[in-house]
Amino acid sequence: MIQSMTGFGKSISQLPSKKITVEIKSLNSKNLDLNARIPSQYREKELLLRNLISRSLTRGKVDLSVYVEITGEETTAAVNRAVVKKYIEQLREIVDGDETELLKMAVRMPDALKTEREEIDEEEFRLIQAAVEEALKEINDFRSAEGKVLEDELMQRARNIQELLQQVIAMDPERIAGVRDRLAKGVAELKENVDENRFEQELVYYIEKFDITEEKVRLENHMNYFLETLNSADSNGKKLAFISQEMGREINTIGSKSNYAPMQQLVVQMKDELEKIKEQLLNVL
Repeated sequence: MIQSMTGFGKSISQLPSKKITVEIKSLNSKNLDLNARIPSQYREKELLLRNLISRSLTRGKVDLSVYVEITGEETTAAVNRAVVKKYIEQLREIVDGDETELLKMAVRMPDALKTEREEIDEEEFRLIQAAVEEALKEINDFRSAEGKVLEDELMQRARNIQELLQQVIAMDPERIAGVRDRLAKGVAELKENVDENRFEQELVYYIEKFDITEEKVRLENHMNYFLETLNSADSNGKKLAFISQEMGREINTIGSKSNYAPMQQLVVQMKDELEKIKEQLLNVL
C-alpha cells in the first residue's frame, strides 16, 4: 500500500511547570530534507531526534517543531540590572523623558535580559522523545490515509490507459488496411504499370515501419508491472515514477508510428492520463 509524503502529527505533554508541544509536518521531496526548530537547551539532543525521525520518515521535506511553554512560576530569565541602568543613563543624555518610558525603551535593548543555561533534565527529555514518537505515529497514519486516496486515483488512471490501449489494439488492423489502401491508391494515380512483386516489397517495408506490435506488448507489460507495484506491501514512489517513464516512451512511439488520426486521438488521451499519474506520483513516498 502506498503512502503520501504529505502529513501532520502533533503531541502535547504536560509537566508540573511546563507544557511541551511537538509538531511534525511533511511535504513532498526527492529525499529526506529535515528542518528542526527546537529550544536551545535541547540542541545537544538534536541528532538523536533527527535519527528517530529519519528511521520513521524515509522521504519528504520534514519540519520538526518543539515548543516549551512555562506554565508555572519557574523561569531562567532575569533582568540584567547593570545593562538596563547603563542604557537609561545613555538615553537620558539624548532625550528628556519620563523614567518609566526610558525603562520601557531600555528593556527592549540587546542583553537587557539574561537567561541562565539550563541543564537538560533526562526525564523531561524522555518525555519529549515519547512525544516525538507519538507525533510520528500520527503523521504516518495521516500519510497512510492520504496514500489510500492517491492509490485509488492512480489505479483509476492506469485502468483508463489500459482501456485506451485495448481500443488501440482493436483499431490496429483497420489502420494497417488503411495504409495498404493509401499506398495502392497512390500507385494507381501514377497511371503506370507497376511490378507487383516490387509493390508488395514496398508495402511490407511501410507496414513494418508503421508496425506497433512491440510497443503494444511492452506498454501492456509496463501497465501490469505498474499495477503490481501499486498493490505491493511497500510504498515505492520512485519505482512507480520510473515505470511511468517507460510507459510514456511506448505511448509516444505508438503516436509517432500510428499515422492514423483516430489512433492518434487515443494516444493523446493516454498521454493526458499518464500526465495525471506523474503529477500524483510526485507526492508518493
